Amino acid sequence: MFRPVVDLPGLSEAPGHWLAPDLIAWPVAMPPGQSPAALDWRLHWSDEAGIDPRASEPLPWRSCFLRFDPAGLPAEVTRGFPHLRQYLALRVPDAAVAELDEILRCQIVLSVHDGAGRLHAAGHLQLPGVLDRRFAAAASAVLGPTWADGRPTLRVWAPTARRVSLLLWPGALQGAPQRLAMSPETDGTWAILGESAWLGAKYRFEVEVYVPEHQRVVANQVTDPYSQALTVNSTHSVLVDLDAAELAPEQWLSARAPHLEQRVDQVIYELHLRDFSISDDSVPPKLRGSYLAPTVDSAGMAHLRRLADAGLNTIQLLPIFDNATVEEHPERQQRPAKAALRQFAPDSPEQQRRIAEAGGRSGFGWGYDPWHFFAPEGSFSSTLDSAEGAGRVWECRSMIGGFHAAGLRVVVDQVFNHTASAGQDRSSVLDRIVPGYYHRLDATGVVETSTCCPNVATEHLMAQKLMVDACVLWARHYRVDGFRFDLMGHHSRDNLLAVRAALDALTPASDGIDGTAITLHGEGWDFGEVAGNARFVQATQGQLGGTGIATFSDRLRNAVRGGSVWDLDPRVQGFGSGLLTADNASGANGDHGAQAGRLAYYTDLIQLGLAGNLRAFRFGSNSRHTELAGAQLSFEERPAGYADQPDEAINYVDAHDNETLFDALTLKLHPATPMAARVRLNTLCLALATLGQSPVLWHAGTDLLRSKSLDRNSYNSGDWFNFLDFSMRDNGFAAGLPPERENAASWDVLAPLLANPRLKPRPADIATAHAAALDVLRLRNSSRLFRLGSAAQIQAKVSFPAANSWHQIPGVIVMLIDDSTEPVDPRWSGIVTVFNATGWTIHQTLDRDLTGFVLHPVQAGGTDPVVTSSRIGADWVRVPARTAAVLVRPR
Repeated sequence: MFRPVVDLPGLSEAPGHWLAPDLIAWPVAMPPGQSPAALDWRLHWSDEAGIDPRASEPLPWRSCFLRFDPAGLPAEVTRGFPHLRQYLALRVPDAAVAELDEILRCQIVLSVHDGAGRLHAAGHLQLPGVLDRRFAAAASAVLGPTWADGRPTLRVWAPTARRVSLLLWPGALQGAPQRLAMSPETDGTWAILGESAWLGAKYRFEVEVYVPEHQRVVANQVTDPYSQALTVNSTHSVLVDLDAAELAPEQWLSARAPHLEQRVDQVIYELHLRDFSISDDSVPPKLRGSYLAPTVDSAGMAHLRRLADAGLNTIQLLPIFDNATVEEHPERQQRPAKAALRQFAPDSPEQQRRIAEAGGRSGFGWGYDPWHFFAPEGSFSSTLDSAEGAGRVWECRSMIGGFHAAGLRVVVDQVFNHTASAGQDRSSVLDRIVPGYYHRLDATGVVETSTCCPNVATEHLMAQKLMVDACVLWARHYRVDGFRFDLMGHHSRDNLLAVRAALDALTPASDGIDGTAITLHGEGWDFGEVAGNARFVQATQGQLGGTGIATFSDRLRNAVRGGSVWDLDPRVQGFGSGLLTADNASGANGDHGAQAGRLAYYTDLIQLGLAGNLRAFRFGSNSRHTELAGAQLSFEERPAGYADQPDEAINYVDAHDNETLFDALTLKLHPATPMAARVRLNTLCLALATLGQSPVLWHAGTDLLRSKSLDRNSYNSGDWFNFLDFSMRDNGFAAGLPPERENAASWDVLAPLLANPRLKPRPADIATAHAAALDVLRLRNSSRLFRLGSAAQIQAKVSFPAANSWHQIPGVIVMLIDDSTEPVDPRWSGIVTVFNATGWTIHQTLDRDLTGFVLHPVQAGGTDPVVTSSRIGADWVRVPARTAAVLVRPR
């Protein structure tokens, strides 16, 4: 029998923190005129719940007095909990410490009473600190399913559970499962040794645990958080052996990813797996949108091979781990027929309305709503049978083998910063096993949601372990070549270093892979409850120096496109979209003086980005009219230059988030801009990201003028708005007004553009853009000078000879890479790259001797006849409008 929930204000909150076996922290909030030392501090615990701190003796639960410690929280404790630095320190008596394991399985309440015995405050305690101290040994435990001598062991960490049972379905799910008791270990784990016949069985854990949210003990049936395979829609875990020969496709075993000589060599194509083939008529219908699409010859694979031949070397996949949103059963998916959507006008709201009606049943979703981190997502399976159990493992490996065979590395997107849900929700796993541990809580014990969903507290030991273990599993058992971390700034630098160390320990001899070759990068944004290193040193821009872990640079992105992704008016222009040189007449850009000043500043940001976004790189500033270092240039009240080495920043001009590059240019260029000019500016923008010293990322289809019909956030916009056509017949523009949910505030701006037929590119325009993009890749791939790889080499060889000079032309950047001494390239002693974003041919004078430079062979024999009119003299260069021209000086 459990006592009823006590209705007491504050008791539903958890303002205190049990940090170590003998130490509790409590916020400073005293009754008027009282000092902490004069108060009675009491700790209560009950295995039947129902604690009421107002009750008089004798109490039907256990309690003890706590001692106020005037010395405060020790420095070694506050280093791990800096946000609690001002909290009071309360000491737990030895007798209670001796019963710690039992107390942690109970309802725990702390109460504060004044000298007269009146209750002043009461609340639950947040337990992650003491759990990490008491059960630190669990960090070395092997969790999830493992196999030895043909028998499986299942192990789950549940230190606050009273009992854990395995529910096993050896065959079909109909009927009652076998219920088997799991054995507790001293590290807080529960384990059971199974039989070989369990292979392929479905299972769940039943965890009997106190849930503070409901103030009672609950028996939760949950899937294994370390599930390696699942049933359709993740109702049950499935026991598989990842080392089984039948789960190892031949191509996956034999094909090898290309080797990177250095991390700056990465050229990444960010791709959603479903987008890749769902609209590709050359893929067999049953394989479209599935893991198996990259294993067959198709227009999409031919496209990727062309890119790879030109210099692309990496595919970055949006999440392919199991997510909680996308319907996995194909017969339950609902999406409107394309023929029905095509009947509506290009600026109609009807298309988005019909797509919204399908909700999460369309089969589409970006996947940023993690459910199970160790298992592939079932909606990408080619059949219902393959989504069930081990089939998705074999198919996911087949996909990776297909990309490797095409000469492409595979980076997977990891989302450890949040889960799809928390508490007692159906898709909550971690929180129903160890309530209150895995998620980051606010000052009252409420789950933080600054990421959009329940935030995972990877600063806690076992949450970091989950992050590390998942990366190791995907590296060892799927042979992925890198990881991209969503909202990486919500993780600590130590988290990422722990991942790095675990991967570096993987060797070809023992694991079949070289873990040191695996690359790491992510979103280093700084916001939310962790901002400013509030809880730990974050994995943000500028705080990963020397690690080789990269962050995406928004500096060059914003400068090329114009404005920021948060602009209320999307028509703010940038260097690559006509700022000053081709005003769009929207009124969003200010007068001539304002535009000139912003263009000079954007030019500085781009020059810095081309030089690796290095904090120490010195260059002439067009906006400050002096020489300065990258860290001295400001960007949104932070240093613009933040990298110690060029492999710590990734340049890009579009990604899956926000408008595609084509859509951004559609919004920012004057509506009368001819399509040929738009195509040239698309190429110029890509060149600005690609011909710099950092790794580069392209959004899939950016080389095809890909449009999402001006959708700024297509995470749930279905196949219709996420259309990707490798046949180059249709770029996806004018598919109707984008979904109201994210875009309604701009519909009045978007509708006239969508309705303008001159803004829809023809197949010939798409083919021209693709051919030009291939040449940009060939240029980067042609010389190590575009990828010097070290800050010292960049400072010694890279300069911008027109910068901060009287003859600097607005809208023009000239970059010189001088290889005349200590040569890197055996063929050329120097490279001059001119980026002309203006609408006219420029004649740029330079204070350099340019004798002997000629147009790069890629461009001299390339697909663009316009660039061949570029000329160079002894101290000048002439380049046509909207062109990136590369000139080389043979040795």
